[in-house]
Amino acid sequence: MAEAVADLLLTSARIDVRADGSPPETTMAVGAGKVLALGRAAEQFVGNRTVRLDLAGQAVLPGFVDVHNHHSLAGQAALSEVRVASDRPLDVLLEAVREFAVKRPEADWIVGGSWSSNDLSGLNTAEARRRLDAAAPGRKVMLRDDSIHNRWVSPAALRRLGIDAGSADPEGGKILHAGDGEPSGVLLERAAVLADLAIAQDQPFGLADLERFSAHAVGQLHSHGITAFQDGASSLQQMEALASLDRQGRLKAWVVTSMLANDPLFGVSPLGEGIIGAREQTRSARHRPDFVKIFLDGVPPAGTACFLQPYPKSPVLPDGGQGEPAMDGAELRRWLRSTAERGIGAKVHCTGDAAVRTFLDAVADVRAAGLHTVRYQLAHGQFIDPADLPRLAELGVAADISPGLWYPGPLTGVIAQVLGEPRGSRLHPNRDLLDSGALLGVGSDWQSEFEPNVFQAVYGLVTRQDPQRRTPGSLWPEQAISLHEALAAVTGDAARICGLDDVTGALSPGRSADFVVLASSPYELPVEALPDLQVAQTWFAGEQVFERR
Repeated sequence: MAEAVADLLLTSARIDVRADGSPPETTMAVGAGKVLALGRAAEQFVGNRTVRLDLAGQAVLPGFVDVHNHHSLAGQAALSEVRVASDRPLDVLLEAVREFAVKRPEADWIVGGSWSSNDLSGLNTAEARRRLDAAAPGRKVMLRDDSIHNRWVSPAALRRLGIDAGSADPEGGKILHAGDGEPSGVLLERAAVLADLAIAQDQPFGLADLERFSAHAVGQLHSHGITAFQDGASSLQQMEALASLDRQGRLKAWVVTSMLANDPLFGVSPLGEGIIGAREQTRSARHRPDFVKIFLDGVPPAGTACFLQPYPKSPVLPDGGQGEPAMDGAELRRWLRSTAERGIGAKVHCTGDAAVRTFLDAVADVRAAGLHTVRYQLAHGQFIDPADLPRLAELGVAADISPGLWYPGPLTGVIAQVLGEPRGSRLHPNRDLLDSGALLGVGSDWQSEFEPNVFQAVYGLVTRQDPQRRTPGSLWPEQAISLHEALAAVTGDAARICGLDDVTGALSPGRSADFVVLASSPYELPVEALPDLQVAQTWFAGEQVFERR
């Protein structure tokens, strides 16, 4: 008998360990939280204390890796905020605000969302402002949109922020005014941060709150088979909560955090070097603060994504323009060089093709300086100029793609309206990226509105269609990828992108025993059945952390 003894032996399983469609294994031995062996070799690790688990033909895949979410904010939203899907009518959102206000009379702020970017002009009216105030009379309310870049706030909130008819727009943001000349309550980009800063001052969360939010969110991730993730925009306080959970033995996931270098969205303090200087104090066995997060531009519906060609002038964007960057190229190069010299990677938010090019130019500068091992991620990269497609693979930049943001639906409809066709529908050239040699990893960008459903994302990748069947049609169907490629983007390739491939992403001896159990293998199901495929069990480091009942 081998020196190591298995704690667990999976038998009669269909263990898909390869992404090439090779026949699955049927047996796997797990010991001390790691995979010991697969196939016939697994039996040699069986001992008196080994628990045998007969899976009766159920499928087993590696635990999924989410390369971009906002887990703490998702936990916060689930436990303490108004939650309404952005495709619901405004009446539904206002009724949810009304009910929350009655149930929580002590709350200083009523926070939540979301509203559709498509409703921006409709909310920018005196009547909409009156209706929001009527839903929670005299109360401070802040509601996020579906892009998370913009806010709608009540008259009481405007007074708290000191915003009136004469208030100037902050740099990088815009305060919208209704027809009566008064602020409507709609705040775009950095104007929206004013609300988040005020909320952070008025009702700050402590370490115990943040631990509770993270733990709740990790439990939700487990229900979708996710055992590792990268938080897309981390504050020092959130990082401290993760480290504290790990010290208590309560962090049941591999977590990489992206330390905010700049912040046009969340109202976080400290930023940049203030977080980086304290990062090692938050490092733990399962928490890796190894990336910075940089916002380089905004989003197309607000006209803040940066493009090589101007936006068409329209009622939505009467001034056209090309979008203003949140950080110029010189500053970006300084950030990337200084962090790379310390071994810190970067996740850079770019939605427009001009922002993508600026990012790639800055990475080229880092590589030319001989810094070749640091990891870089293009976050979202919705629009990429064809000339820049091969540069991702050449420069070692991975694509962090969020299918939930580009299924055919309200958000993509607004983008098409703002940019015009066919330009507005040329989002996420995933097939071209893979063919050029780039690595793709799936990020849910989960914060509050939708669940981080891996199989819905996979369906979107392989069909370019809406997995919830709400919106007909396909979005640039030529960019569909295969099922094997999509599953790699939520397992091995995703782990590599995050720098977790030393511990997870594959079921191979020596790696963490992170796996999901499914009633059916996705390789054997019709494509149309993928969105409805549910995780039966989730295991992390050899411990069962979820079972569907």
